[in-house]
Amino acid sequence: MIIISKSKNSACLALLSVVLLGSSMLSAADDYEYAVDVDSSLAQLRVVARFATAISNVSARSRTAAQFLIDAEDCDSGKRIEIRNRRMLLPQQGVQCLRYSIDLRKAAQAERRNESLDTRNIVVSPTVWMWRPRLRDDDGIIVRFNLPVGLGVSVPWAPVNASDDSYRLASSPQSGTAMSIFGRFDSAVADVAGTDLRIDLLHAAADYDAAAIVEWIRDTAGHITLAYGRFPNPAARIIVFPVTGSTWRSDSRAVVFGRVVRDGGETVELLVDPSQPIEAFYADWTATHELSHMMLPYLRGEQRWVSEGFAQYYQNLLLARAGRYTEQYAWQKLHDGLQRGRESVPDLSPNAAASGDERNSRMKVYWSGAALALMADVELRRRSRGRESLDTVLGRFQRCCLPSRRTWSGTELFTKFDSLLDEPLFMQLYLRYADASGFPDVRPLLEQLGVVVEGGDVRFSNDAELAETRAALTAQRYTDVPGN
Repeated sequence: MIIISKSKNSACLALLSVVLLGSSMLSAADDYEYAVDVDSSLAQLRVVARFATAISNVSARSRTAAQFLIDAEDCDSGKRIEIRNRRMLLPQQGVQCLRYSIDLRKAAQAERRNESLDTRNIVVSPTVWMWRPRLRDDDGIIVRFNLPVGLGVSVPWAPVNASDDSYRLASSPQSGTAMSIFGRFDSAVADVAGTDLRIDLLHAAADYDAAAIVEWIRDTAGHITLAYGRFPNPAARIIVFPVTGSTWRSDSRAVVFGRVVRDGGETVELLVDPSQPIEAFYADWTATHELSHMMLPYLRGEQRWVSEGFAQYYQNLLLARAGRYTEQYAWQKLHDGLQRGRESVPDLSPNAAASGDERNSRMKVYWSGAALALMADVELRRRSRGRESLDTVLGRFQRCCLPSRRTWSGTELFTKFDSLLDEPLFMQLYLRYADASGFPDVRPLLEQLGVVVEGGDVRFSNDAELAETRAALTAQRYTDVPGN
């Protein structure tokens, strides 16, 4: 089921009953409470922050935050607070209440991507307007928004109470800067394998078919359930950000850019070209790739090759399982990508390639992990005679450990994977390849799977030792997503 509503006060949040956590979200660690007012013209944002005990250290994450701060004062004394870089210079004894104002429209205008939006929407990262203490693991900030009638808010944090637009901001990996949205935008709830997936759709100068876009996202999210039958995060948020103009638009790409942001919660941001026909969205793999990332937690930068590679591997398998790719086309894509990874910076290891020091390492980063995922998946299926697979490991991992509020290392992740198996496998692969130059050589494995390459084109040998395993990896499946 898909429900689309206009954002007006809490109307869209009222639909999210499955993720509303109620008063149980409040704990003894919630020592900070923020009241946020936004004026009807979306010009200014005013914040009153109260603390259970006096604090002496408050800062903003964005380097540009001070440019948009209009004023700041101690609520109790009325004394003005000076700013230095990203820090408020609080008195040594601390304060228990802060009051400050933000030039919301100026902050929004500083973001180039906002040029595509009309004035009904204001998009500003909380890192710009949220001046706060540093959060420890169990700390939380309760944020309550007071909005004029007809205006809505969307933030990546866990809802606390639908009736008063309140949320709980907790510690997170802060892998990027999440969006906060104010104004009039469309919000939808799509049922994906029993998960209510929230989708926020911003407005551009030209209208587009929001219902068709939501249906495409619901269908794409259903692809992810073809791994282990569930969506990885029951409280994820997807933002559809229409972009226009020659800077963003592409003649062939419906999804211009996508990313997953772990910042207060998990958000998938999709920058789309609304002028593209809906068929172009269904033919685009970007959303499947980004949603596949949610099957893993956020990994440290030098292990980015693992998360990117697993997403590359699964985007092709899942598109085949969903019937979007033929078996031959999926293996052609996998073969071509693995070949590009093999040819990329051959002197570097996957960890070194992902460190960011080498400009031409993108294909090594994106396909080393895919090679490792293929090796692990095939070996698990081989030794268990099909009872175990990478799908089953990820399903067990989701039940124990996702969504995760912290950053993981590659060794932590693969050690945990091995703990979910009777016989370890993943750390062996990691120790063999993570710091070794070159590329994991999967060519012998492809031959065993019956993937034969002639003149760069893939064909199949069904007499190969592991031909049945190859067919099982991409065999078309069905989900319980309504409409499929």
